[in-house]
Amino acid sequence: MKTLMATMFAILATLAAAPQAHAEGGLKSLRGDRPIDQESLQPAFTKWQHDSKPIARQYIQQPPVIPHAIEGYTINKKFNKCLTCHSWANYKKAGATKVSLTHFTNRDGVELANIAARRYFCTQCHVPQLDVDPLVPNTFEPVELLNGHR
Repeated sequence: MKTLMATMFAILATLAAAPQAHAEGGLKSLRGDRPIDQESLQPAFTKWQHDSKPIARQYIQQPPVIPHAIEGYTINKKFNKCLTCHSWANYKKAGATKVSLTHFTNRDGVELANIAARRYFCTQCHVPQLDVDPLVPNTFEPVELLNGHR
């Protein structure tokens, strides 16, 4: 019982400190403090990789990275610039990858006619590929079997 109480106290203390860390600038999102109905802030990256072929994934079900700049793209609850090229209606004409079928299923497993709300904000999972050094040194090698999968 004492262990349970100590654990609960530690969790509550952590949760209580989270808003303070956010207020002090410790935690930040790409959206900043802007509400969901306003355009998100774009980070100031300067070395975007030029448009390229799709980049190989490193593990099964890795969200594909974006092989082009998205600076200035509007993604808010009223408009999603990504769908201009990647929607099922436009992908062939644009020569782009179409949105996966997985994006049309809601959290209850129901298939929808439009993209599910939980998959609408593309940059939650998909990020632009940048030509920068890794933040952490790494010797990772992808599994050979996956090299052909995209």
